[in-house]
Amino acid sequence: MRFTEAYETHIKPIVQNLPEKPGCYQYLDETGTVIYVGKAKNLKRRVSSYFLREGQTQKTKLLVSHIWDLKYLVVETEWDALLLENNLIKRYKPRYNILLKDDKTYPSICITREEFPRVFKVRNTSAKGMEYFGPYSHVGTLNMLMDLISKAYHVRTCRLPISTDGIHANKYHECLEYHIHRCLAPCIGKQSHEEYIGQINEIREILKGRSADLSRSLVEQMKELAGKLEFEKAQKLKEKYDIIQAFTEKSRVVDMSLDNVDVFSIGEDESFVFLNYMHVSNGCINQAFTFEYKRRMDESLEDVLLLGMVEMKTRYKSTAREIIVPFEPSAQLNGIFWTVPQRGEKKKLLDLSELNVRQYRADRLKRSDKLNPEQKKVRLLGELASLLGMEKPPMRIECFDNSHIQGTNAVAACVVYEGGKPLKKEYRLYNIKSGVGGDDYASMHEVLTRRWKRTVEEGGKLPDLVLVDGGKGQMSVALQVADSLGISLEIGGLVKNSRHRTEGLISARTGAQAGVKPDGELFRLLEQMQDEVHRVAISFHKNKRSKSMISSQLTEISGIGQTTAETLIRTFKSVKRVSAATFDELARTIGKSKAQIVFDHFRI
Repeated sequence: MRFTEAYETHIKPIVQNLPEKPGCYQYLDETGTVIYVGKAKNLKRRVSSYFLREGQTQKTKLLVSHIWDLKYLVVETEWDALLLENNLIKRYKPRYNILLKDDKTYPSICITREEFPRVFKVRNTSAKGMEYFGPYSHVGTLNMLMDLISKAYHVRTCRLPISTDGIHANKYHECLEYHIHRCLAPCIGKQSHEEYIGQINEIREILKGRSADLSRSLVEQMKELAGKLEFEKAQKLKEKYDIIQAFTEKSRVVDMSLDNVDVFSIGEDESFVFLNYMHVSNGCINQAFTFEYKRRMDESLEDVLLLGMVEMKTRYKSTAREIIVPFEPSAQLNGIFWTVPQRGEKKKLLDLSELNVRQYRADRLKRSDKLNPEQKKVRLLGELASLLGMEKPPMRIECFDNSHIQGTNAVAACVVYEGGKPLKKEYRLYNIKSGVGGDDYASMHEVLTRRWKRTVEEGGKLPDLVLVDGGKGQMSVALQVADSLGISLEIGGLVKNSRHRTEGLISARTGAQAGVKPDGELFRLLEQMQDEVHRVAISFHKNKRSKSMISSQLTEISGIGQTTAETLIRTFKSVKRVSAATFDELARTIGKSKAQIVFDHFRI
């Protein structure tokens, strides 16, 4: 049965009778496998949009062509729809849904469920009967917390199954940790169970980001002890208070009044969407993660933001009602309000979150480029195509440059880049034949005409992009030559500053300078191309000038012209070797009569 038949006989009646309520829908393929899960504020309106023939993208058309059945679930609110969509995606892992790329296993802090609990770092959080805090994407933060716990609280590190009955039965002995003052030895009754659990509860408060509440409680306890003249106990609490305050001050990034707030920011490229999540408690960031989603369909940034928000809040059990975001989603969720800050402490948090997205994306690109250098070149060429308004990346690029000194020994060079790499066997050198070496525009016109006319006549490969050195003037010449030959070429001009360094790129389409970042990789690639064509042109010019100077020593001989001089230099390589040559060697090269003239010149 074809899709059109399946739609008319089975899917269309379902779509027509869908309720106009929030809910989730599932598309199934011919085998009954769930291939896509979506949410909707209005099920009928959203699902119907998939089957409208007008305005569909290629990805949507591909998805629709595989739909053979449709299921849906109605819920009360948009929040319920978001939660249900998240759970269904996790359950079915549909082929066409956006995919969370979460390959890293970040470390967490574990508190065991024992009579005398232990606190330690873990990566695997699947064990039952444990209490986990985290995970922590920044290991430095986790180490700071563990250091705080170690200094302020002396919980046991041994793995003994300590129990109150065992302590009363004298089953345990103190260890080295007790003697170096890192443990208070609850195993032998030196620390009561009540006092030990009190420490664990305080550690929980710190790990939950409630260190400010704990600090206030410690201050009250210190005052109470001081009132009872128990100064030694008060001093111990003061030491603990100072350690916690030092950690809090080091961790705080915004005002303490910002408490229990979630922050989300988002970025994208062609294939991935990057989402950063931060949770703020008492002005401190106690959770921060950046994730990437693999795009499957044409998901909007709002769709991904909502999906990621549900995922993060569910995974990390956030109860925050205020969510700071870069733009306000259209979804109205019960108990949650959006904040799009323009200034102040909240804007500072959003900027920090967006910085993390940019950094994550840059790091990902670096890793990808190291694994696949060819992919990096293609990506840069794609950026170049976008700047110049081209439909596809310019895989073959030709660069041209002239070189002369006051119009003498005028030459030009053409270098070719294929896939972002120099193709040296395709380099070409040109002597300016028209005698207009001092006119850069006329020289460029001659060289480009010779180059492209021959390419067309021989059925050769024309470039995807032409880059000329010299800016708008040279670019205009290139456009004139292309028009006169009846060929269509993408043309750009490389611009140099007063120090003869690459400054930018001019688009022939707009005549405006394209915004190439001077510290970016694309700029460095363009600079490399410009330096290479300049190097080749200068080298050729120097070589020609050197030969010209040498051959001029021979043309000074009466009866020896430029052609004969060049033939001698080409054969003997230098004037010194010509002067040392025998008459027979000279005669074999330029004939007996001219050989006699040269031979006599260097012997007289």
